[in-house]
Amino acid sequence: MSYPSAQSKPSPSPVDPLERGRFSDGRRTFVVCASSITAPDSFQVYTKGNRADLILIVSGLTTHDLHATWSAEWRALPEEWREWARVNAFRVFHSVRTTEPARSRGVRFCDG
Repeated sequence: MSYPSAQSKPSPSPVDPLERGRFSDGRRTFVVCASSITAPDSFQVYTKGNRADLILIVSGLTTHDLHATWSAEWRALPEEWREWARVNAFRVFHSVRTTEPARSRGVRFCDG
C-alpha cells in the first residue's frame, strides 16, 4: 500500500507557540508540537481538533537517544503507515526555524 505524499504546513501557530506544523494522510490532519519553545527534548503528534488523541511521542531529541512511543490505537496500524507518519512528523518538526544551534536541527532517525 502506498501512502500519499504529506501535505505539510510547517509554520508556528499564532494560537499555540509550541505547534511546529501539520501534515495529512488525505483523511486526517496531524499536528506536531514541541515540548518547549527552546531546546525541546520531545515532540508530540496528535489529530487536528483533538489534542487528547495523541498518536506519537518522540523523546530524546537533546540527548540523541531517540525513542518513539505510539498510543495503542495507532500502534496497531501497519509498520509502513507508522514509518510514513514518523518521517513526516520529523520533517514538520525540523522545518520550523528555531533559536536552537544549527547542529541540533539536523535530521534524526528514531528506532522505536
